[in-house]
Amino acid sequence: MGSLVGRNLLADAEPGTAPRMGFFTDTSVCIGCKACEVACKEWNAVPEDGLEFTGMSYDNTQGLGADTWRHVAFIEQDKPMGQADSDMRWLMASDVCKHCTRAGCLDVCPTGSLFRTEFGTVVVQEDICNGCGYCIPACPYGVIDQRKGDGRAWKCTMCYDRIGVGMEPACAKACPTDSIQYGPLDELRERAAMRVDQLHELGVDEARLYGHDPDDGVGGDGAFFLLLDEPEVYGLPPDPVVTTRDLPSMWRHAGMAAATLLGGLAAVFAVHGRAGGGR
Repeated sequence: MGSLVGRNLLADAEPGTAPRMGFFTDTSVCIGCKACEVACKEWNAVPEDGLEFTGMSYDNTQGLGADTWRHVAFIEQDKPMGQADSDMRWLMASDVCKHCTRAGCLDVCPTGSLFRTEFGTVVVQEDICNGCGYCIPACPYGVIDQRKGDGRAWKCTMCYDRIGVGMEPACAKACPTDSIQYGPLDELRERAAMRVDQLHELGVDEARLYGHDPDDGVGGDGAFFLLLDEPEVYGLPPDPVVTTRDLPSMWRHAGMAAATLLGGLAAVFAVHGRAGGGR
């Protein structure tokens, strides 16, 4: 099993490696075109995931899964957009795997199928995945999923094959409004903070960042967002925490309990041994 101090260390913590790369998704300029969804499927050969009428506005994919690595949400709200004659607005947002700094999915993978790349991203190697499914409940965002008829786990790789040769991920390349931005994570965080300040100056007081804070429950996300409402509105957990946070203390307490039990058994056998020798 993985360790919080083993395979789940960021690659950029090592001197001389590539800077940590990531996504900044600015939902304030998302137009819901779904170009990111299409580009992701085309480049990564992700299967078709259903062309169903869901009743969720123009959202036909509903959420992230094994066959949906980018999901564009359409959220209709009875809130004004600034125009006097408007009584509703649409919030549009392209969701993706968060590539957590402390990734629970990586911690619990027994085969090493999940690994941390030199760019700080988390990738599944489908040829090593044994379909155990441990990673599914380990993700605090509900991102990773098993493919029907396949059993193995699948999710966004941040186009590891593309970024390895200096290309943008397919979704960011296809985005016509630069809602999805790719680059060194530190630079993206600075850019995102400036964008929030800009929106606040324009009177968009509800603009806020999500997943950008290195001190949050997952150590900060490699893919973070600018939102125009509470995270729950977008289907995101308000305060995500890595599900394997307590593993070290659990193993430590289990070890102490086992040592105590063995010590007790040894004492019992010693007493019985002396009693038997006296007869």
